[in-house]
Amino acid sequence: MRDWDDAYANSAHVPGSDKLPALWTERAAAYRAALKSFQPEIAYGPGERQRFDLILPDGDSKGLVVFVHGGYWMRFDKSFWTDLAEGARHHGWTVALPSYTLTPAARISDITAEIAAAIAVAAAQVSGPIRLAGHSAGGHLVTRMLCDDGRLEPAVYNRVASTLSISGLHDLRPLLKTKMNDTLGMSLEEATLESAALHMPRGPSPLTAWVGGSERPEFIRQAELMANVWTGFDVLTRLVVESGHNHFTVVDGLKDPSSAITKSLLGLD
Repeated sequence: MRDWDDAYANSAHVPGSDKLPALWTERAAAYRAALKSFQPEIAYGPGERQRFDLILPDGDSKGLVVFVHGGYWMRFDKSFWTDLAEGARHHGWTVALPSYTLTPAARISDITAEIAAAIAVAAAQVSGPIRLAGHSAGGHLVTRMLCDDGRLEPAVYNRVASTLSISGLHDLRPLLKTKMNDTLGMSLEEATLESAALHMPRGPSPLTAWVGGSERPEFIRQAELMANVWTGFDVLTRLVVESGHNHFTVVDGLKDPSSAITKSLLGLD
């Protein structure tokens, strides 16, 4: 029998990963302190964690980028990741970073609805095209916005120019075999419903599945699966396996305006 806990155990396979949350916190706080235009804690719902931050460019905004964090729907919030906005901000995009209610206080299907609400509120404040990005569980959440049962209103969905799922989870059924599910509380029905790879796409909105070449094989499989399945539905999909990166370093390029991942996010490649 396969060890499914090990298959998804990123921290156990990255030396020094226990020190990373403190590093992310420090890095993000320093970035916020240096920002010229930062609008924190914008409510998109009544919940304590239903808030997003907006990072604005120096000049006119070209549109909206929404970045959704990971943490297996159980950990972290928007404050850890502010500096990942720099690549898009440098190119003139407004960046929204939402928090969301974590499991077990919310079901994964509830979190999907929260992200749709966050995107809708941010879209009402920022005109122009929308580009979605998410890491790990966040990759799952942004990809779910493109599914045939997507929660975005048509006027918002039609503005989505592209979606970037970074190390995303697109078939949640294997997680039923992990100890994490004690916290996630998924049934087979919910895991199936929340698996983007098991849905038809709502439309032809392009999707890129991006993953680090040094990640756990399961994350590479999940990226390959998503890109493969939706290609069959005439969606412009792209798979990028970026060599030299693990599950935690694969998002670092979003801080760099000239990186390949930033260019992919903004349609500059």
